[in-house]
Amino acid sequence: MPQLERRPDRWVILAVICLAQLVVILDNTILNVAIPSLTEELGATTAQTQWIIGAYSLAQAGLLIAAGGLADRYGRKKVQLLGLALFGVGSLGAALAGSPGQLIAARAGMGVGGSLLLATSLAIIVRTFDAEEQPRAITIWSAITSLGFALGPVIGGLLLNHFWWGSVFLVNLPVAALGLVAIAKLVPESKDPRGDSPDLLGAVLSTAGLVGVVYAIIQGPGIGWTAPRTLLTAVLGLLLLLAFVLWERRVEHPLLDMSFFRNARFRGAISGGVLVAFGLGGSLFLLTEHLQFVLGYGPLAAGIRTAPMALTVVALNFTGVGMRLTTKLKPPLAIAGGLALLAAGLAAIAEFGHNGSYPGVLLGLVLMGTGVACSQPTMATAVMSSIPPEKAGLGSGLMGTLSELGNSLGVAVLGAVLTAGFASSLPSDIPHAAARSLPDALAAAGPDAAHQHQVRSAFADSLTSSQLIGAVAVLLGGLVAAWLLSRAASQTPLAAEAGPESEPAEPLAPAG
Repeated sequence: MPQLERRPDRWVILAVICLAQLVVILDNTILNVAIPSLTEELGATTAQTQWIIGAYSLAQAGLLIAAGGLADRYGRKKVQLLGLALFGVGSLGAALAGSPGQLIAARAGMGVGGSLLLATSLAIIVRTFDAEEQPRAITIWSAITSLGFALGPVIGGLLLNHFWWGSVFLVNLPVAALGLVAIAKLVPESKDPRGDSPDLLGAVLSTAGLVGVVYAIIQGPGIGWTAPRTLLTAVLGLLLLLAFVLWERRVEHPLLDMSFFRNARFRGAISGGVLVAFGLGGSLFLLTEHLQFVLGYGPLAAGIRTAPMALTVVALNFTGVGMRLTTKLKPPLAIAGGLALLAAGLAAIAEFGHNGSYPGVLLGLVLMGTGVACSQPTMATAVMSSIPPEKAGLGSGLMGTLSELGNSLGVAVLGAVLTAGFASSLPSDIPHAAARSLPDALAAAGPDAAHQHQVRSAFADSLTSSQLIGAVAVLLGGLVAAWLLSRAASQTPLAAEAGPESEPAEPLAPAG
């Protein structure tokens, strides 16, 4: 790969890309605290509220692979600009929505724009910074991603304390406008020099398959994992993804080159990425339940108390401490150590926070933040360095897809474990259907204080068990990811694996 010429404005470009990335990530969680307002002011039902939240993730996850391929073929800058425009228009539509249906449609539009942004952000960073500076740039990008997840509920709570629910969407408009101007002026254009013909069927199959799988994951906890709608969409999604894999193996210019998965470094890095997202998504979901239902905090107070995790990531990554720690270790050790710390944080929250101790929760959050700061940049670097540079958009899109899937799986799986454990621990005179939430179970328990204490204790015990299961899953997965990366270290480098068809990376076009 030829050495990239260092642009004097490269750090400004990084700031612009990270700002756009931040608002997309924020909108994954910023709406959670607005659910009561939406129910009251828009008259949204529970099912509609779920779709208002889920439409964004569904559209985003379903399109990421296709968006990455689109960016590689037609230009990452063009796709980034289109994504910002769609995200801005969707945000305006969401703020002005007068009915739940309009808001769901607007959120889906925001998800489409968000998928285009996520599929290009890391690709642009990789094509802007040379090999020496890429780890530092990716570390900052990773910190901003973590910050977005944690700040969503805090910013949402602050806005709702002073304005109406639509303000959580209007805040995106200045960022979208600034981003459009800055990206158009500063960001260099780059794309696959071979100009492959678009793989339209591959894009349709991957999008439809991912939408089916993610839909089943999102809906499963609410309507039941064995419900016909859940099973049908899951099976259909998996069949479409199987058809996508078979098609990609035979088409001349595939959207996703399946030979990437023969690279143990690539497999190890993406499996680690899924597990970080699984642990973060599931743990933040359980932590929100813990802080509000066990420790008794309100939505804003609970959101603020989750911030130490993100602040730890930002502190370690922006000061360079995290990178100095991980660069002294080989990637397998850095990823295994990071995921072990993430698992230890989950276990600390489960054990020390069980009896209502926030200091114990704080310790767990700091451990989790340290683990993310150590593992996430290493995995992102491993993924992007294990595929040809001309496929950077696809790599970025694939990482985003796996992150969305991991996050959705974390919420669904650990949420289902919590519900199942809670249902089995409830007093015999309370129906299992009441285990859908602690408020439902308390209402079914009646006014008797002793009965309510039993219900709260059952919920706290089930929450602890779910967090410990999540910790074990993350720890075991980290060991598997490290093992795969260790195997890759002794194998032939990717340049040799790719074969004669691999071409040098494209030169960067001038900015503007």
